[in-house]
Amino acid sequence: MIVMAGNDSQLSRRSALKVAGGAVVAGGVTVGAMGKGGSDGRDVIVGLEADASPDVAASKADSVKRTMDFGNVGTAVAGKFSEEAIKGLQKTRDVRYVEEDGSMHALHHRDGHDGGPGGGDDGGSTSQCLPWGIDRTDSEVAHANGETGNGATIAIIDTGIDSDHPDLQGNINTSLSKAWVKCKGGSCNYPWDDDNDHGTHCAGTADAIDNSQGVVGVSHSADLVALKVLDKRGSGSFSDIAAAIEYCGDNSDRIDVGSMSLGASSGSQSVKDACTYADNQGVLLVAAAGNDGPCSDCVGYPAAYSECVAVSSTNDSDNLSSFSSTGPEVEIAAPGTDVYSTIPGGYDTFSGTSMATPHVAGAAGQLMANGASNDNARSTLKNNAENIGLASNESGAGLLDTAAALGLDSSDDGGTAGNCG
Repeated sequence: MIVMAGNDSQLSRRSALKVAGGAVVAGGVTVGAMGKGGSDGRDVIVGLEADASPDVAASKADSVKRTMDFGNVGTAVAGKFSEEAIKGLQKTRDVRYVEEDGSMHALHHRDGHDGGPGGGDDGGSTSQCLPWGIDRTDSEVAHANGETGNGATIAIIDTGIDSDHPDLQGNINTSLSKAWVKCKGGSCNYPWDDDNDHGTHCAGTADAIDNSQGVVGVSHSADLVALKVLDKRGSGSFSDIAAAIEYCGDNSDRIDVGSMSLGASSGSQSVKDACTYADNQGVLLVAAAGNDGPCSDCVGYPAAYSECVAVSSTNDSDNLSSFSSTGPEVEIAAPGTDVYSTIPGGYDTFSGTSMATPHVAGAAGQLMANGASNDNARSTLKNNAENIGLASNESGAGLLDTAAALGLDSSDDGGTAGNCG
């Protein structure tokens, strides 16, 4: 946890949260002093005022999953609560909200190319190709000019990352990586390993190594952090996702970008609180707009939150992808149709705003490696986006241009996308 020097009240509150969480959770089964719901309780998240003790909620729980601290925004307790306890908490002065601990999902478009878990090429590529999205965003121009993302750290908040993929292994920060949902299966070297494919695919687009095989990412020398919040089916709870975003904020001295290719059609106040906290701590949050298109005003959450850069998807003709959600929250577009990238054991082609999002996360890593703040990186990406003739609710400021954002001339890059996939 990050504590400002001299802020004794903040230190005391965070210490109290740890004590309360440890005393009440005790493996996630200890009954709170006033909990009466037993196994019939509901999984909810109770949001509290910043100066309130977490015990206000924890003491009413049948079991506590975790406590979360969002700084000045407030705290939250996730757990199982009886209906009686929920009704009482809704009337309690220090309680800001009580919400269901719902779920969010990976956002790749299953009607396009999608190998699914274990799909795609089942081996390493003998030569490196340039994916069309890396070429279209002029990210290879940045590489040619020595811009690699070295020094930045990009967290992939997703299904995990394949820990021994040759295009990713050298960039993964294993000490910072963490799982809230553990990897299941025989290929799980770490709890945060990928048992779905989705997170590894996103990681490759953001930051695959330039190593003469497979693919190369928008950045290729940044650190990658796997924050596994989605299970092997690509689903995860609000509380796990909020905790991972909180983790980014707590480690903002080491994590620059949080990439979230996940979402839901309805929001979560706890996830919103976590986004506010991480943004305030200096982390740039990038999120997929959603795959509900064709539609209007349909950007999902957390992308719709003002703390997140909402990313829509384009195809290789610079048209809006047919599946891409649109709305006034969209800030920038990036390639998302037929994107070739890494998966556990090889490579595959996926489509979705999930695939567009890590293009922007990788470019943000490039800027933050050079010392940009999260706010500065966000405005720089938008101010240098390319106008491709789409409406603002479809592409925001335009199409991502990594080279232009770095102050490079990409008018005649000479790059040619390889025969990927």
